[in-house]
Amino acid sequence: MKKNSKPLLLGAAAAAMIVLAGCASKPDNYYTLASTVPAAEAAPSTIGTAAPIYIELAPVAVPERLARPQMVVGRSNGSVQVDVLEQHRWAASFESELQDALASGIAARLGALDVTKGGRQTSQPVWRIAVQVRQFDAVDGGRVDAGFSWTLRRTDETRTMVCQLNVGEGVAGGIDAVAQGAQRITAAAAAAIARSVSAARANPAATACPL
Repeated sequence: MKKNSKPLLLGAAAAAMIVLAGCASKPDNYYTLASTVPAAEAAPSTIGTAAPIYIELAPVAVPERLARPQMVVGRSNGSVQVDVLEQHRWAASFESELQDALASGIAARLGALDVTKGGRQTSQPVWRIAVQVRQFDAVDGGRVDAGFSWTLRRTDETRTMVCQLNVGEGVAGGIDAVAQGAQRITAAAAAAIARSVSAARANPAATACPL
């Protein structure tokens, strides 16, 4: 009895094509919004001193279109279209990546301990920060523009300070350049929030942001 080998050959060919397609596909590129704080901006740790600083950053509120790990990049020439880049992603969902980057940047500039995920005694007052991203638009070979609002309150005080920041810069072509621009924008926001905490500490009666 003659065996039919044609289905086996077709199956093997199909499997080979799948393997080749997988090898040819471009791997994902992952980016972070976190950056090293320059030595000139970093503060010595206040933990263990007479006036330690603790910060707690609430989950960052972002526009729904940005709440994803894929980078969302606008098109040039005033187009209303945006591209969701499957092959270019943040290391975590954008809002989580932004929260981690802001928290670490703020803490380093204040010499504070970030207790967002726990680690402080309940008797110790903490600066609670709630950030909202009003805008975070990036255009390849164009600009990255962002708008931040935040509230600031110490747990043993009744006052609330309200602040906002608009920041942007031009970026070169390429997704790496867009990611680097977004990283610098995030660092600028962390620096501004840290300054607002310092201002609130220096003036207990202040309710308006000095920025």
